[in-house]
Amino acid sequence: MNRLGIESPRGLVAFAALTGCLVAMAVAALTGAGGVFAAAGLAGCGCELLLHRTAPGLMARLGRLHMGATSRFEFRCVLLLLLLGRLHVTGPIGLAAAMTLVLCLLAGQALHAALTTLIRRRRALAVAARNIDLHRLDISDRPPRRLTEWPGQRILVYELSALLGLTASLTTGDARWVVAALTLAAGSSLITVVALVPYLVRATRRLPGAAEVLAEVDAWLIRHRPRTVLYFSGPRERADQVARWLGPVAALHTPSLVILRERELLEALEPTPLPVLCVPSAAHLSQLDLSGVRVALYPANTGRNIHLLRIPTMQHVFLAPGDGDETADVDPYSKVYDQVWVAGEAGRRRYVRAAVGVEEADIVEIGRPQLDGLRVAGTGHAPAPAPTPLPTVLYAPTRDLPAGEPIVRALLESERPVRVLYRPHPPTGHRSPEDHAAHRRIVALIQAANERRAAAALAANALDNGTFAADALSADALAAEALGGDAVTPDGIGEDPDDALAPHTDATHPDATHTDATHTDTPHAEALRTEAARRRAELTKRIAALDARLRRADADEAMLTRDRAAPDPALLTEAEGLRREWHQAHWAASPPWLHQVIEGDTPTLHSCFDQADLLIGDPSDVVGDFLATLKPYALIVPAGLGEEEFRRQNVMARAAYPLGPGASAMRNLLRPLFDPSLDELRTARREVKEFLLGPATPPSIQRFTDAVDALAEKGEAVVRLRDLHTAPPPGAGRWSITR
Repeated sequence: MNRLGIESPRGLVAFAALTGCLVAMAVAALTGAGGVFAAAGLAGCGCELLLHRTAPGLMARLGRLHMGATSRFEFRCVLLLLLLGRLHVTGPIGLAAAMTLVLCLLAGQALHAALTTLIRRRRALAVAARNIDLHRLDISDRPPRRLTEWPGQRILVYELSALLGLTASLTTGDARWVVAALTLAAGSSLITVVALVPYLVRATRRLPGAAEVLAEVDAWLIRHRPRTVLYFSGPRERADQVARWLGPVAALHTPSLVILRERELLEALEPTPLPVLCVPSAAHLSQLDLSGVRVALYPANTGRNIHLLRIPTMQHVFLAPGDGDETADVDPYSKVYDQVWVAGEAGRRRYVRAAVGVEEADIVEIGRPQLDGLRVAGTGHAPAPAPTPLPTVLYAPTRDLPAGEPIVRALLESERPVRVLYRPHPPTGHRSPEDHAAHRRIVALIQAANERRAAAALAANALDNGTFAADALSADALAAEALGGDAVTPDGIGEDPDDALAPHTDATHPDATHTDATHTDTPHAEALRTEAARRRAELTKRIAALDARLRRADADEAMLTRDRAAPDPALLTEAEGLRREWHQAHWAASPPWLHQVIEGDTPTLHSCFDQADLLIGDPSDVVGDFLATLKPYALIVPAGLGEEEFRRQNVMARAAYPLGPGASAMRNLLRPLFDPSLDELRTARREVKEFLLGPATPPSIQRFTDAVDALAEKGEAVVRLRDLHTAPPPGAGRWSITR
């Protein structure tokens, strides 16, 4: 089902029904069963509409197989004419009129597709931009979306009109109904075509050509003289590779520029205050005046990097990823750069050991600027989340979901209850049928556990209040008490036992005491969660409205280039604040004992890090990022690989609690969550963190900024030396006569 692009059983049923309707229409046309034909056609229209909404991937795949909406429409038009010929309702003149109208309708659709394509191609500027003032370019508005988009739905309207006319003709025996309906459909199609003609003329005559656009961009480059360029080329799915560096580059105190090579990347890029250029053509890129740029940063190794690497006035830097010890991150291509920037000593050793031609002197450790905002356990660098009745375990796999199913089951059934956050990496669960099936089973396990936990919470609330009067617990704490858990302060996890702000005691110990709850009555706690849920819904609407302003759906690339002449700091600040408030409301809206499945972009991974007391994952950048929090983490040991060999191959594993197949070590893994003194790897995590991510001071963003400044100065010196060597000698070009 997933391979077809169908994401839900309802979509599969709609696809099967659509196929059946087409077969039924073909049989009805051959046999002259007009009523069956009309009924099957109307049902097919409903299936088409449902598939457009629930299975857009299937619709796109059918289009690539030349079985798209237009092809299906043409097939049904042929069947309609065949049916009219079999029924003899229209007569020869009516049949000829119907055939003429159908041909006009099909011609109108073909002309509409051709005009839409011509307008779209003509409006594709040689260079698209964001936050760059190109107001002198005379860029006109695009055609309204109702004229150019939703071709499948427009076709359905035409077909529905024809089917209703056919139904009326079959009912009354009057052929004029079907002819009138076809006239209406063909006329609407031709009117749409005529409405597009002025936009085509305007796009052909008024939109600036490549030379004019490049000249205007060059004028902007000369005025602003960016010193640093963040350059990226790749598919839309890899946009996160450049997005993670937008913040650090925006923090530089000198002018910077982002250059993208694919138009789809410009659409996927998050709003940023940085000026952005999208230059698809290598020829156009070579014509831009980038003589003032001294440092070029490359977040990925791609073949199109060569188009900027050939500029000798820049110092070229590869921003090496891979704190996960993956040797694929090191290849001989890296030696084409002037420097390679890594996070810590581990990255340096990785390149030196690989011996791919990168000199050790050209390797610079800058840390991970993106992680500077993470809350580090026990430091108070950022506000800590409120205490929760149960420890939180974040399971964030990036591959091999079937191996994680027994781990999730063990967490849900552990003797000491915990809260589970399941957040798979976005592509995980969609790469293979096995991963997808395992993902659905894990989700089902969590849903069943939530139902049991909710029942336990209700039972706890129904107990005699006098039993817990001395503790004055909230509804959440009552649920945790009924489940055998204790209140947890996340800041205590990962700290030294003597410094823990809220050590976790054994609930079964005679001297155990419960953490005093923030709210002492169940209605008050429930009211707070209800208010948080209401606030989250309100923030969701406000964020959607703000995104609509930042990403105008009614504007195409050319209009956005014209209208986004400068960033709006107020809008960007408002968007950041709203997202921060949304995350606070999200975590406050759910009972702290409730397991959660997080499949989308929100809550963000870093927000989940702040909630988690323990991470379970596999060697990847996800675990590398979590290491910055100094909280405990566990790594899944692949089947057939011993723990010692696993630790030898992966530096991260040296500070991780190993989890073998079947999660046999789950009991020991969870003990430090309730008693920090049992956390034996606290010191090892600090050592591995410094080895992989670099020292905590100075902050990574400062090291990144200093590295850019130092390399820019080196670039200036290289340019001066180059100019000195290429300058003509004194008196060159003059004739001199000596005696």
